[in-house]
Amino acid sequence: MTSNIYVLGTGLSHNGSAVLLKNGEVCVGIEKERLSRVKHDGGNDNLAIQYCLDAEGITLEDIDLVVQSANFEIPDRKYYQGERILSKHPELEVINISHHLAHAYSAIGTSPFKESVVMVIDGCGSPLDQFLSLHPEQKPLVCSSILEESQMQCEKDSFYYFDGQNLKTIWKDFSIMSSPNQKSNISLPTTLHSIGGFYNAISLYVFGDMNDLGKLMGLAPFGKSGIFKMEAFEFKNDNLYLQEDWKELLTQPSKSYQYFSDHFEYYANVAKWAQEQIEKAVMTCLKTRLNHFPHKNLCYTGGVALNAVANTKLVKENLAQNIYFEPAAGDNGLALGCAFYGWLAHLKKPKKKHNESTCFGKSYNGFRIKNAIKKHSNKSWSKTEFNNEDELLNYVAQKINTGKIVGWFHGGSEFGPRALGRRSILAHPGKKGLKELINKNIKFREDFRPFAPSVLKERVADYFEMGLSSPYMILVDKTKAAYRQTLFNVTHEDGSSRVQTVDSSWNPRYAKLIQEFEKHSGIPILLNTSLNRKGTPMVETPEDAINLFEETAIDILILENMSLEKQEDNTKTLIINFIESKGIDVIETNLDGYQCFLPGLFLKGNSILMDSSKMIYPGDLLHEAGHIAVTEEALRPFIGSEKMPAEWPSDGDEIASILWSYAAIEHLQINAEIVFHKDGYKGDSEWLIQQFRSKNFMGLPLFSWMGFCDESKPETAFPNMIKWQR
Repeated sequence: MTSNIYVLGTGLSHNGSAVLLKNGEVCVGIEKERLSRVKHDGGNDNLAIQYCLDAEGITLEDIDLVVQSANFEIPDRKYYQGERILSKHPELEVINISHHLAHAYSAIGTSPFKESVVMVIDGCGSPLDQFLSLHPEQKPLVCSSILEESQMQCEKDSFYYFDGQNLKTIWKDFSIMSSPNQKSNISLPTTLHSIGGFYNAISLYVFGDMNDLGKLMGLAPFGKSGIFKMEAFEFKNDNLYLQEDWKELLTQPSKSYQYFSDHFEYYANVAKWAQEQIEKAVMTCLKTRLNHFPHKNLCYTGGVALNAVANTKLVKENLAQNIYFEPAAGDNGLALGCAFYGWLAHLKKPKKKHNESTCFGKSYNGFRIKNAIKKHSNKSWSKTEFNNEDELLNYVAQKINTGKIVGWFHGGSEFGPRALGRRSILAHPGKKGLKELINKNIKFREDFRPFAPSVLKERVADYFEMGLSSPYMILVDKTKAAYRQTLFNVTHEDGSSRVQTVDSSWNPRYAKLIQEFEKHSGIPILLNTSLNRKGTPMVETPEDAINLFEETAIDILILENMSLEKQEDNTKTLIINFIESKGIDVIETNLDGYQCFLPGLFLKGNSILMDSSKMIYPGDLLHEAGHIAVTEEALRPFIGSEKMPAEWPSDGDEIASILWSYAAIEHLQINAEIVFHKDGYKGDSEWLIQQFRSKNFMGLPLFSWMGFCDESKPETAFPNMIKWQR
């Protein structure tokens, strides 16, 4: 054992995580999804635990205490979705705590308060029988009517008082589980009267996925108030209940994304109504609890506490003098709460002041970064190493000001759902077209989804009406009218913005970058969104970041002091010049409404219509040019019109166009991956490159018959060409 005291917390719900405390302070923490690369991954905690041990340079023999939390099952078995590494160390002291207790301690441990009340509201906590088995002393606080129910019931909301060392339960509300209603399109995946479950159900109704809660909040500003008159919640005897009659009025569940798009206004209005119901329910619940036990300091956590719009209403109402919103309020924060419970409640150690940072991940050194870059060294980007931080920040700020989109990888990753300047995508907050470009070609998500402004905390009141301190991007504010065009890309449809106020005390490099950007742009604000694409977790490692850089339209990737910059603009110009030199026109135009086979490109006659804002891969130009080039001369004028035969292009034309593209690659001396990229050729790009490099040119007799090359002479043998149009 070391002289240090290590407490390991682990959450075994969905959104699994592990956190390590060293002498009462967070030294490392990680969400499992960042390592497994599976969104909302949970269950077996080996990956996350091993990450924490490796980052701290210790083993399980050095751990003094393990605290864990799991819904519906106390994980005391040897196997838990596979053998756990903890099972190999029976000497470890392992204790279990309930779901809401873990949520509560996650806020207590990271809040700035010595004492406070704590509110937990989420979708579904621990079942009643599990809760009582873990905490039998709490039985008198559970009303007898609940104890008499025969159906399974789970925690719905909990209210506590923390005196600086001990936590006292003031109020707990349980609810029976929801069951499918054959008469309704709405069914809660949680308890019957859950605020979080209500929002899950509306997400499922609108998007077909109950986990798109952030998307639902982003859709609400496009809706109108008052379209739906029904009320979802009511309070009886200080308990919250979800009514049933409103469900019968929602009769149009989304069938697909196209269906959603066709009925966008309707679903926006549903989202607006649901958001307003959430706000009223949360407000009433908190007011009711605080009426019983007022306190100047309030900690608020649980999944519902991630609703930034509702949170802002709480601030406006002055429910408490000081409110702390836990940044990792969802189930990813359970491990954090488990660890702090172990330190404060079990070991009876004094609370240490938290440094306000949420960045608990490990840092990656230059050696690891350079090795990751070497693995991708044949790609078409330039590499620069900066030995001076000021030069790096000036370079990045200048590039962002010209409209470049930057992947920003620095220090230990953020713990929780928000990118706060460690694993971020950064862009200009006001240049037109960037919001659409990022959503479409980087995030690959819906065009209504918003982005956040990162603003220096001392400048927030200059640009936003309330000037709220919001270091964790968990509150919204209104962009001042005078700056709504300046901040066009980070202002929502209703004028609001989910603001991040950047604090140089724990985010120094990010704060310096924003200061440098202001020198170039006059704006102390950056567009900030998480460094990932739709459906994937935020990147954790340099390798993850480089993969994302290559898969998307990010222009520049910063890995600590290394810069990778795509040369696609030069490549694009080179390709266009080549295509036009071969008698095929490339015409820049707007392709809204066009049915494009490849993003941003449409063939018309002997021309390629190109919409740069929609095109993802410049190499696709060569593929499309190949289709024009190998088409019979008499048919080329009809390409893109109804006069073109329905069977065009034929299988032979398709093979010939691939050979044409490869001949162009060799002629231009560019990397084959620029054309044969991972999203092309039905997943066979890598295989095609291998075939070409092995000189296995499939379809070459047909290509020669078309007159493009002559294998009988070395100077005209493929990939050399006799001509470039059939």
